Amino acid sequence: MSEDLTTKPNIVFILADNVGWGDLGCYGGQVPTPRINSLAAQGIRFNNYNVEAQCTPTRSCILSGRYSVRTGNWAVPMPGQGQMGLAPWEYTIANLLSDAGYATALYGKWHVGNTSGRMPSDQSFDEWWGILNSSDEAAYAKYPLFKATGLPAPQLWEGRKGTSSKPAGEFTMETKRFMDENITKRSVEYIKRQAAQKGKPFFLYVGLTQIHPPMMTHPDFANKSPQRGGLYADILGEMDFRVGQILDAINEAGIEDDTVVVFSSDNAAGGLVGAGGGSNGPWRGNFFTPPFEGSYRVPAMVRWPDKIPGGSVTDEMLHAVDWLPTLAGVAGEVARVPTDRPIDGVDASAFLLGKSPKTGRDCVLFFDLEGELMSVKWNTVKVIFRYTEGISKPIVKPYFPLLFDLSSDPGEIVNLWEYNMETGWMFAPALRAIGEYQKSVAQFPNIKPGQEFDGYKER
Repeated sequence: MSEDLTTKPNIVFILADNVGWGDLGCYGGQVPTPRINSLAAQGIRFNNYNVEAQCTPTRSCILSGRYSVRTGNWAVPMPGQGQMGLAPWEYTIANLLSDAGYATALYGKWHVGNTSGRMPSDQSFDEWWGILNSSDEAAYAKYPLFKATGLPAPQLWEGRKGTSSKPAGEFTMETKRFMDENITKRSVEYIKRQAAQKGKPFFLYVGLTQIHPPMMTHPDFANKSPQRGGLYADILGEMDFRVGQILDAINEAGIEDDTVVVFSSDNAAGGLVGAGGGSNGPWRGNFFTPPFEGSYRVPAMVRWPDKIPGGSVTDEMLHAVDWLPTLAGVAGEVARVPTDRPIDGVDASAFLLGKSPKTGRDCVLFFDLEGELMSVKWNTVKVIFRYTEGISKPIVKPYFPLLFDLSSDPGEIVNLWEYNMETGWMFAPALRAIGEYQKSVAQFPNIKPGQEFDGYKER
């Protein structure tokens, strides 16, 4: 791809929150999601896209191209826990594209740092507005004892590169109800503004807050459609509408053919009591049962008219860490991917553009909320070393690893090793991947949560 900025595509990355593999119509869901379905039909839809166990781990993977265990972001920090998020030393997609001449912006949820040096404007986003942490905070103030904790009242934030981010209003239950409307409004305005500046590409990261609890929807979508029933379906309906508004803005600005659009989810559906819905398709488990597929496999799709073949559906593997090198490849900026640290992502841009039959990924390592290895997936083989059956259940380490063939057993029900010891060869690729990871950690030790880190020293 030419280095001329006028040929570089704009990139709009829309990240939903806790939308399950089976929630969307194009994945077999029963709630109408026509705009997202259309987006999928116009590009490529992934059936085997994988994330990590919680919001912060996945978002750190997307932004850094590195497993969250490497960056100290393997779990969502508890309120009051202290400094967290991506160390300022990390080189994000925004850093990479900004260095390549892109304008950059983030509207919505961040959740990978809430202290000076670890906010979006510190990680090369030219401008941003949204929440630093999670939607949970919207409900904090309704508890009388919250003030007694001494924690600051949850806030909306905004900032610009080169200046300190600042509070922009309280984040409450009522604010949450209108969050995705306001995120989308700012995103649309940004698209129009940047499109008018012909010749300068932009990267827009849209962090929607739906479908994360507290479960509530915009009044315009509450019980409005006879085709939808219940709170969960109403929220899906609003999310689909917001995605449509962003797609319409791209089209109306006349930049549809020059814009890559990614839509994905950061985590699986939670299976929360009172949510009234949530589907992870045929896969075993939910948000709270890693490392089963229902906890890690979520929807993802990419559109770029006339560049990415439309109407494509693939079982090729992709992981959240792959976005940084892949989008660098799409933008013609692969050389900017850091070489001074382990990058776990693969550049799947040739696959997206129809130039290769493979993404380049055939294996994924899954870690838990303590940074410990839980499982390895190689092609259709899944090897599980540790697992849990739910949020209130313990981590179980079986006497022998569990072994599943996902091609014929998506529910991970039949442990092959228990019934047929001649399948032992299937452990070999997993153990090889673990060995390679351990070797890299020996050379480049993982960063600890909140650690002040300024780079690896010469050894």
